Amino acid sequence: MDTFALEEKIVEMLKTVYDPEIPVNVYDLGLIYKIDVNDNNEVTIDMTLTAPSCPAGDFIAEDIRIKVNSIKEVKSTNINLVFEPEWNKDMMSEEAQLELGFM
Repeated sequence: MDTFALEEKIVEMLKTVYDPEIPVNVYDLGLIYKIDVNDNNEVTIDMTLTAPSCPAGDFIAEDIRIKVNSIKEVKSTNINLVFEPEWNKDMMSEEAQLELGFM
């Protein structure tokens, strides 16, 4: 499987991960900043939270790790929690903004 196809599978899996306090998946919320897949199919994901003090941060990161690792082509998943740039509602997809009443 080529890297692009694997990245698409990862994005689809990320769309099944939700912040327990928000009815929108982490990908459409704009919490995923970068997905890197190396030649060994080791995945590194840079993500943020809606707020640095988010009590569900560890739960969300572990849910992402478990779900991405469940893709048979993925060898391992590393999650980097970053806070630059700071998340804001403009990072959400249009669907997420509609769902949450921002449009």
